[in-house]
Amino acid sequence: MAAETVADGPKGPDRGGKWGPDGSGPWWRAVRQWGRLGPRSGLALAGLWALALGLAARQVAAVFRLPQEERLVDLFTWLGDNGVLRLHGSLYDGNEPFTGTPFAGLVLKPLTRAAEQGLGVVWTFGTLLLVAALGILAARALPGPVSRRTALCAPPAALILLALSVPVRNTFHLGQTSVLPMLLVLVGWLLGGARGDRETTAGTGTGTATAAGAGAALARPAAPLGARTSGLLIGIACALQPATLLFLPLLWFTGRRRAAVAGAGTFLVCTLATWAVMPDDSWTYWIHHLAGTGLGDPADATANQSLHGVLLRAGLRGPAEVVLLLVLVAGIGWLALRRAVRYARDGQWLLAAAITGCAVVLASPVAWQHQQLWVLLAVAGRVGRRTGDRLVWPVFVAMVMTLDGSALVPKIAVFGWLGDNAVLLAALLAACVIPFLRRDAAGWDAPEPMTAGSRPNLMLELLLIRVWYWAYSYVRGHAPDSRSLAEGHGDQIMAAESFLHIDIEHTFNSLAVRTPWLRHACDFYYSTFHFVVPIALLAWLYVRGADRYRGARTALGCATLLGLVGFWLYPLAPPRLMPGAGFVDTAHGPQDLSNPDFGALTELSNQYAAMPSLHVGWSLWCAVIVFLLTRNVWLRALGALYPLATTFVVMSTANHYVLDAVGGVLVVTVGFAAQRWFDRLRARRAPAARDAGSAATAVTAAPRDGTPDEEATATGTATAEGRGPGPDGGTAEGEVPRARSAAPGEDSVSRAASAPSPLGPPRSGDRTAPARRE
Repeated sequence: MAAETVADGPKGPDRGGKWGPDGSGPWWRAVRQWGRLGPRSGLALAGLWALALGLAARQVAAVFRLPQEERLVDLFTWLGDNGVLRLHGSLYDGNEPFTGTPFAGLVLKPLTRAAEQGLGVVWTFGTLLLVAALGILAARALPGPVSRRTALCAPPAALILLALSVPVRNTFHLGQTSVLPMLLVLVGWLLGGARGDRETTAGTGTGTATAAGAGAALARPAAPLGARTSGLLIGIACALQPATLLFLPLLWFTGRRRAAVAGAGTFLVCTLATWAVMPDDSWTYWIHHLAGTGLGDPADATANQSLHGVLLRAGLRGPAEVVLLLVLVAGIGWLALRRAVRYARDGQWLLAAAITGCAVVLASPVAWQHQQLWVLLAVAGRVGRRTGDRLVWPVFVAMVMTLDGSALVPKIAVFGWLGDNAVLLAALLAACVIPFLRRDAAGWDAPEPMTAGSRPNLMLELLLIRVWYWAYSYVRGHAPDSRSLAEGHGDQIMAAESFLHIDIEHTFNSLAVRTPWLRHACDFYYSTFHFVVPIALLAWLYVRGADRYRGARTALGCATLLGLVGFWLYPLAPPRLMPGAGFVDTAHGPQDLSNPDFGALTELSNQYAAMPSLHVGWSLWCAVIVFLLTRNVWLRALGALYPLATTFVVMSTANHYVLDAVGGVLVVTVGFAAQRWFDRLRARRAPAARDAGSAATAVTAAPRDGTPDEEATATGTATAEGRGPGPDGGTAEGEVPRARSAAPGEDSVSRAASAPSPLGPPRSGDRTAPARRE
């Protein structure tokens, strides 16, 4: 049977397979691969898909729950009864001018006849399909080699990230079209032609490299689309969002010159045709507003995460700002293109698109939130040698793209600038700074495991601590805060303490009120030590040793999680908010309980998050850690006094009851018990992991001199795991060969030419042969 070349592309909907009941189609292949997973992995995969579908349904429901006048605001601003696309005259006049290109307005004008309630339904579900297509395409374009588990889990994980991201949420809420240009670019880039202009054969046999353009041979994706079709899609995207023109030089420098020429021609045809039909609007957009600059909201708004926006927020105006902007755009664009071409040569097509897209965000006159989705694709890049290091970049990008800037940094003025420009900084790092790994790098697909003695990555720890504290503040602030329910629980607590004869809160509170210096000391202690002491101990533990740090961090996290459950299930009014109980709020003064916002407490979090007392719980955690860290009697005594002093303070300031303190002790006790359970579980799994790693090392390190015994052993091992050799000497379906370093005499060109397709692992029906001369 004749071999199928990479340049020829796939021969059917399954790239060599076929759709049918014989089990050879992609659906049946996915089902078989799912079945090969263990029960835990299969259950986790099912949970990922359920979460992805649930988030999609939630997003659609959130749109339809809004009143008609608040739903798809931008869409109906354009297409409604008084929308700019319905009215005669310029698109860019009026109180709410159109912000897209004239070509986008020309495309949307036919929809004005259907600008009614039904259009919102169609638009919402159409946007959902576009987002789903974007997620599936990005997941299939992950660079190989990938494991079966990764290949199956990547699509739902991509959909979850997209659904949670701010750009997608804004797209659904506002009715924007920003997903469509991005999808057009990715389809044209990832599914585009596999050969550049003037390609020549640079070798013979199966290990063939090609020379394109200046002689650089590039690994290219499978090519269900021709070069002209690829360029057509990207050109249309450029006509909708001009900043994506940066992808045209990327096509050119990666040897896909026909696609680049076709894209530039399509952009010019669309723009000039629109200019002929709408000359006044075209002049206004391209000349008067310089490709849309100044349309819509002010360009210096924090939602604009482009270089232009940050320079305006820095106070630069006029010619100086324009000159500096042009210099920065040129420099960043040049560097980003160089990096994108380098990673495209390496077979990392999705990462190359993400780097270029981040440069698009930076170079755009305005990059509103619904246009910043390119940054999320940068999670495809791999950074770091160890497993813990590998998580830092994707966690950082996911936080930036899913959380508000104020949730990323502490509420301190000096960090405010970082929170306001978090997306811009992430785009700048991805485009110009982050040293993403190449596929031939050591540890590309097998990073060094984190041992028990390995110190966790500090940046990852800080990110996780920050997002954990944000979640803690969010849950505490959104826990049920019904005044009648909280005060009813307060009556229950006071009745129980009276029955047990432990209602000593009045005594401590009265003592603090009568003693000014004690009152001030307690207020300062309550507001300061709660955060300073645990953070200082965590830092000390991190420096002293990884084992103790991990255990202490896990115990504190579990205790805090249990505390959040208590806040949610049992909202409790603290003593200072119980009307007629005689307590005095030493920190905030008298409160107007008839006001639902409780006067000055409006600026604080949910005031009914009192059971359990995490002030007492965290102080007890500190005491235990001090006891474990040192044998010094005085330090241990000081550590033991800390939770006792905290208990006195929370009652003196009328913030907690005695039973709240008991609840704090209980959650910390359970936290340490959970930490010990996790340690035992990890210790139980460690020997099995070491044995598996030793076996894998022995197999891969064994000399392959072609002797029958060694070949049979290797073949038998692969077959037992369901990864037998394929008919062409490759691997069976669902698996891909491991990345390898260049053999002696092999250059990066020939290595890149053998890179796997970015749209998924090779199938059993794929063949590789020398590319034909065009």
